[in-house]
Amino acid sequence: MLFKQQALLRQKLFVLGSLAIGSLLYLVARVGSLDRLQPLCPIDGRFGPHGQDEIPLRALQFKRGLLHEFRKGNATKEQIRLHNLVQQLPKAIIIGVRKGGTRALLEMLNLHPAVVKASQEIHFFDNDENYAKGIEWYRKKMPFSYPHQITIEKSPAYFITEEVPERIYKMNSSIKLLIIVREPTTRAISDYTQVLEGKERKNKTYYKFEKLAIDPNTCEVNTKYKAVRTSIYTKHLERWLKYFPIEQFHIVDGDRLITEPLPELQLVEKFLNLPPRISQYNLYFNATRGFYCLRFNIVFNKCLAGSKGRIHPEVDTSVITKLRKFFHPFNQKFYQITGRTFNWP
Repeated sequence: MLFKQQALLRQKLFVLGSLAIGSLLYLVARVGSLDRLQPLCPIDGRFGPHGQDEIPLRALQFKRGLLHEFRKGNATKEQIRLHNLVQQLPKAIIIGVRKGGTRALLEMLNLHPAVVKASQEIHFFDNDENYAKGIEWYRKKMPFSYPHQITIEKSPAYFITEEVPERIYKMNSSIKLLIIVREPTTRAISDYTQVLEGKERKNKTYYKFEKLAIDPNTCEVNTKYKAVRTSIYTKHLERWLKYFPIEQFHIVDGDRLITEPLPELQLVEKFLNLPPRISQYNLYFNATRGFYCLRFNIVFNKCLAGSKGRIHPEVDTSVITKLRKFFHPFNQKFYQITGRTFNWP
């Protein structure tokens, strides 16, 4: 009889313990969601050069899960109407540079409650077939957002594609343009590494970097090689400046974004006229990956895909020296045009 009573008592304690743990987990999750939902402070930021479009911070703290369902197409028109959600054309675009850190920049900016990102590269302005589908097709590719949030997309091919500046200008002549750059030689090698990895996955062979970057006939830098040509930043920027003033561009230091992301993100917040919201709390260093990961709240964290931070192949030092010497005058002109100097060799 005593044994049965003890067994019954243990069973009740187990049930009570399970309920207590379940309640605790619910509260943790609830606090995490409220962290994004509750207003942080009165309105203290505006978007736009003339102070228009106030940002109500109550609306900025949205339910990410709800927007995720809308992105997947699981929402009804009535739900969209009730939540006052819209698909907006971007007010800022990360136009490049390939292998400069465009994905990292986009994901980090998405920490800001006033920012909504297009998850995929749309390739609207650089792809003739997509561009022919019209601006409404482009808008439909954008995520759902509140009217006072800003949508940002990124397609690194925009920066080097000749037709793109004029096409974007026709859509919005006052749009804000973000360019993230790295040391040109390092970026070129990173570009090569990504292509090499793709070839190896398909069991295909590929030339060594040195053979592609240096013309074997002249022993000079091969400017026909796309990875080299992309790193001549000033050549591409000059084409953009035919349509947009330099004030509409913000240059992000991609090397610094890797090692010290917060100051770079704060500069972008200021450029976009957003209230400062991204803090050190949102960024934590993952020693295993060797990169900073993102913390949205106490429940939801995110690290970039494992494909980021590929190990570069060893490159002949004489080739690296030759490339750096080649890029140097272009870098100096880039500093002069943008007003931002980098410690590139």
